[in-house]
Amino acid sequence: MSGPSDRRTPAGNGFRMPAEWEPHAATWIAWPHEASDWPGKFPAIRWVYAEIVRVLTASEHVEIVVPDAVYERSVLRVLRSVGVDPGRIRFHRWPTDRSWVRDSGPTFVRRTRSSTTDGAVGLVQWKFNGWAKYDNFRLDRALPLRIARATHLPVWKARASDRWVVMEGGAFDVDGRGLLITTEECLLSEVQARNPGLDRADLERVFWNYLGATTVIWLHRGIKGDDTHGHVDDIARFVAPRTLVAVQPGDASHPDGNALRENFERLQAFRTPNGDALKVYPLPAPDPVVFRNQHLPASYANFYIANRSVLVPTFDDPHDREALEVLSRVFPGREVVGIHARDLVWGLGTVHCLTQPQPAP
Repeated sequence: MSGPSDRRTPAGNGFRMPAEWEPHAATWIAWPHEASDWPGKFPAIRWVYAEIVRVLTASEHVEIVVPDAVYERSVLRVLRSVGVDPGRIRFHRWPTDRSWVRDSGPTFVRRTRSSTTDGAVGLVQWKFNGWAKYDNFRLDRALPLRIARATHLPVWKARASDRWVVMEGGAFDVDGRGLLITTEECLLSEVQARNPGLDRADLERVFWNYLGATTVIWLHRGIKGDDTHGHVDDIARFVAPRTLVAVQPGDASHPDGNALRENFERLQAFRTPNGDALKVYPLPAPDPVVFRNQHLPASYANFYIANRSVLVPTFDDPHDREALEVLSRVFPGREVVGIHARDLVWGLGTVHCLTQPQPAP
C-alpha cells in the first residue's frame, strides 16, 4: 500500500499502531462475569485472571472493567489474596457482554515521534458485532467510546466507503514498522461476510489509513475450534520487526497440520517491497484439547507481550516446555511466564484475547 493517507484518519495525522513489545502505559482487561462462556468451569477462571493481573502489575498498570461496585469489591478481594498491589490497578464500572477486550475494545495508535512532535496516543473504534455470530454484543460495542472518555484520548471511527468497518483486534498483528498480518478466512470469506462488498484492496487501505500498515501479509486460515473463524493471533505473531513465530505441529497427523504448514510456507515465501525475506521461527502446537466433545482453540501463539514479561498460555501438555523455550529465545530481555489456560480456553480464547495494551506516549 502506498500513496497519501486520508487526513481524517490516524495515518493521515502521523499515527500508527505500535508493536506489542513497545512500551505500555497500561493493559486493559474486562473481568469475567458471563458464566455461560465457561460452563462448568467458571469458578476457576477468576484465579487465572488474577494470576495474569499479578504478573502484569510487576511492570505496568492494569485497567480493569467490572460490571458494578459489588463486583469490584469481589475482584479486589481476589487480587489482594494473590498479592496484587491495589495501587497498580484501576477499576472502571461499565457493563459488558463478555470479557474479550482484544476484540471488543479499541485499537490504540500512537503518533510517531519526530524532531517537531512528541508521541501522542489515540484510539481506533471498530464496529464490533459479536464476531458475526452472537446476538449479545451491544454493551461490548460501547467499550471503545467509554475508554476514550476515561483516557481523554482522541478516537477515530474506522470507515471504508462511508461504512463503519467490522473488525476485531485478534484478526491482525503488526510489527510497528509497516507490516501487518491477517487471514483470508477471517476477513475475505464469503461465509463470514464481516464487511460485504469490501475486497482485499479495500481492507488493505483500511489498515493503511487506520493502523499505518504499508504492507499486508495474507495467511490462509486459522485453527480448528476458533469460533472467530481465522483470527491470526492463534497462528502467527510478530516478535520483532520482520520477525515472527508461526505455529507448526510436529505431528503430521495433527488436525491443524495442513493449514498451519500452508501458512508457514506463505511466510517463508513472502518478500517485503524492498525484497527482504521474513525471519520465521516455528512454534510448536499443543496436542488437541477437547472438552465435552468440543475441539478447543489451544495455541501458544496467543501470548501477550507486557513491558517486562511475556505471558504464554500453557495446557498441561508435553509441548509446553518447548513453546516456553522458543519464546524465551526470541524475547531475551523479558521473563517468559506460563499461564495455565486449559480451563481458560474452554471460553474459546486465552491470554492475548483478553488483553489490550495502551501504549505509552
